[in-house]
Amino acid sequence: MTASWIDNQKNLMLFSGRAHPELAEQVAKELDVHVTPQVAREFANGEIFVRFEESVRGSDAFVLQSFPAPLNQWLMEQLIMIDALKRGSAKRITAVLPFYPYARQDKKHRGREPISARLVADLLKTAGADRIITVDLHTDQIQGFFDGPVDHMHAQLQLAEYIRTNYSLDNITVVSPDAGRVRVAEKWADSLGGSPLAFIHKTRDPLVPNQIKANRVVGEVEGRTCILIDDMIDTGGTIAGAVNVLKAAGAGDVVIAATHGVLSDPAAERLTASGAKEVVVTNTLPLTEEKKFPQLTVLSIAPLLARTIREVFENGSVTGLFNGNA
Repeated sequence: MTASWIDNQKNLMLFSGRAHPELAEQVAKELDVHVTPQVAREFANGEIFVRFEESVRGSDAFVLQSFPAPLNQWLMEQLIMIDALKRGSAKRITAVLPFYPYARQDKKHRGREPISARLVADLLKTAGADRIITVDLHTDQIQGFFDGPVDHMHAQLQLAEYIRTNYSLDNITVVSPDAGRVRVAEKWADSLGGSPLAFIHKTRDPLVPNQIKANRVVGEVEGRTCILIDDMIDTGGTIAGAVNVLKAAGAGDVVIAATHGVLSDPAAERLTASGAKEVVVTNTLPLTEEKKFPQLTVLSIAPLLARTIREVFENGSVTGLFNGNA
């Protein structure tokens, strides 16, 4: 009797939490796979239950979860999904977090404070994640919090391409909302043909979250189209204040470009009234109708996530997605 060999090639399986199923479907379409069906529900006391309806044994599993409010519920759901995969004998588990939760708590500003971004990395590792894929971390150092490979992707190429396509580069100034993001602004300036730079000098009260006092613009902005960049827009206070400062300094059109549109209330109202010509974000987070406003443009991050997942699955070069070489 001839032996019948079982095909032992690993297979790519995509799993999605319930926070942003539209993004998972877009990624699945790009990869030409389906999102693995699952049962997910809450018990009466809020405990989450997840069970996958297909065998995951030996699979290369990618668990995509986004983190809108209520963020803690979705974080717990992703941890439980990873645990279910580990116990179902998945060969490798990659946590895909387009928006990394608690990224703003990446260091202690004063005594007796947590470093919650590190805690999230520890939780993912303990649950069974072998590697992480994420987009535009609040600070690069968060990569070092996870004891394993972290593929830190950047939406800048996509956002900058949109700016290049829709605005004349002859009269552009790239503006950082604070001194801390000047290095990112420099990369933006290079990608927009060596545009001049400016930044907003501001002060922030460490005791009051989500509020800043913007002071003055450093750099030439008068009469110029200003591309105001940031990694995320939460309540919109910082970025709306920056638009006001730029307008007061004589700037022409102000276009805001950010990766993560958290857009907590009252961001839509603030940004509508800010005087910004356009606010461009990606869909790393779901944007419900109440978060949308006339100036908002949303680009899909799904092609970037899908290409990254494909490179990881095929043991290719993720770095090559940015500069053409490893």
